[in-house]
Amino acid sequence: MSSEKKPQTMKPATAAQKLGILLDAAPAEFQTEFVSRTELAELMANPPEWLALLRTNGPHPRQVVAAKLGVSISGLARSEITDPLTTAEISALLQQPPAWLVLERSTQAGVRADQIAVKDRDAHRAAKKAHVERQASQEQAKRDRS
Repeated sequence: MSSEKKPQTMKPATAAQKLGILLDAAPAEFQTEFVSRTELAELMANPPEWLALLRTNGPHPRQVVAAKLGVSISGLARSEITDPLTTAEISALLQQPPAWLVLERSTQAGVRADQIAVKDRDAHRAAKKAHVERQASQEQAKRDRS
């Protein structure tokens, strides 16, 4: 008794998020139908015109807006930017950055620097621990041979 495997599907909102587009701006057909993993892979590999235009011109979802502006999603919320922005609107903000954007980009740069420092510290600690363990292992091996 063999049954055909049903392809894995996802909700349109999930597919839109994976594609980096705003669901409300997608065609109605895309908004209402479930998307299989193979269909998603095909959309990513060979985007149709509507998808290419959305990715290029927007409107863009918050995570894309935040990435293009170099701020966090929380930074957008603090700045009361809740609506999707187009590429033209993002470019205008980048060309003449308002005070909130300068502050949020500075904050984001500080957070990234802190993350790098923590990663470097942890790597240093791990290397030091490995070195100590290697030395202890070598000393044990010497004692075992004696």
